[in-house]
Amino acid sequence: QVQLVESGGGLVQAGGSLRLSCAASGRALSDYSMGWFRQAPGKERVFVASINWLGTHSTYYEDSEKGRFSISRDNTKSTIYLQMNSLKPEDTAVYYCAANFGRLASDTSSYSVDYWGQGTQVTVSS
Repeated sequence: QVQLVESGGGLVQAGGSLRLSCAASGRALSDYSMGWFRQAPGKERVFVASINWLGTHSTYYEDSEKGRFSISRDNTKSTIYLQMNSLKPEDTAVYYCAANFGRLASDTSSYSVDYWGQGTQVTVSS
């Protein structure tokens, strides 16, 4: 069992920045890849970025987030972060932390993710 707790969401103006955190707890965390998805109102939950806990530091971004979003981890705190810069109103969504046994990448269906956090709201005003 893996527990995920997100924090750091909020309201920000367009062009601003936010950093999301996700603290993980549970057994064998090194077996899980971690990442972020987001879900806008009325839309499906979609992949944002992921990072591998096995030591390869792999990261994946959809093209729209490349250059603006950055995922990182601190294994000493069992925490991953999502730094979001130059935010746009279309980034408004609930952001969910995800943990998946083995691989987590842009082609991972949200329906197959093993564990989710409770979500944190990010609202970007124009």
